[in-house]
Amino acid sequence: MKEYMQRYKFNGDYRLRVVFQRELSKVVNEQKADLIVPIPVTSITMQTRGFNQVIGLLREVPYQSILQTKISSKVAQSSKTKEERLTTKQPFILDAPEKVINKKVLLVDDVYTTGRTLYHAANLFKQAGCKEIGSVSLAR
Repeated sequence: MKEYMQRYKFNGDYRLRVVFQRELSKVVNEQKADLIVPIPVTSITMQTRGFNQVIGLLREVPYQSILQTKISSKVAQSSKTKEERLTTKQPFILDAPEKVINKKVLLVDDVYTTGRTLYHAANLFKQAGCKEIGSVSLAR
């Protein structure tokens, strides 16, 4: 999995998205969420990599990109220590908070390491009045 992520995410081999697309999309669709929200990448990552690796893994999944990064951090999460990740400030903003009121939201990420990314995202949805928040990650 480490080699896969290195090639897919960090080397930008977008063709590798199909390796886990079917399985991840099946699990995501089985959750019966009202809203499926992929974890976003920073604008710097998008410019450098050219794609959001989480969205690339979703096939025939009606996701909504209502979560955005509010800062363009120059330091990637993957290069931070556990302690640095755990003290990271809220990196997200919710574009349309009214869309999540009383909804079941499913957050989708590629890798669950410390859980801090999902914690930050879930916190925003909870504050906006989300009824239920779940998550699915490809790897841990």
